[in-house]
Amino acid sequence: MRKKPHSNAEVAQVFKAYPSSVRRKLLVLRELIFDTAASTKGVGNIEETLKWGEPAYVTAESGSGSTIRMGWKPARPDKYVMYFNCKTSLVESFKTLFPGDFRFEGKRAIVFDEADEVPIDSLTLCIGLALTYHRTKLKPRLRRTSQLAQGQSRVVQTRR
Repeated sequence: MRKKPHSNAEVAQVFKAYPSSVRRKLLVLRELIFDTAASTKGVGNIEETLKWGEPAYVTAESGSGSTIRMGWKPARPDKYVMYFNCKTSLVESFKTLFPGDFRFEGKRAIVFDEADEVPIDSLTLCIGLALTYHRTKLKPRLRRTSQLAQGQSRVVQTRR
């Protein structure tokens, strides 16, 4: 993954305020979002912004996807979260595709423990589905991706 500089100073400040161990993990997720967008046809450039005071990623150019947001809260210092719009079927689809890969929070989030090994292939697919949600509404893609969900996933342990 290549390191993409922040284009939004407010977002950069939010990342800077996170504890360093969590910041590194969130920056890996951030790069994964940009890399997935760059390799997914029709997504276009991603806009990095703040929503509810947290880094958020929007398919502003193409309008193809649903916003992805991520963050960390002092109340749960060993957890960090990737949020998806709860009015979509995204998280329900992720639960079906990857029941053992992630911990979920309702219809809106994947929750990571700081010590987790992140299943990169599975998460890349989740991000890709979110970035193309308005274009595909998931149904056609679920059939094609179910084989990947049953296959072997790459796992990346980010450094603390």
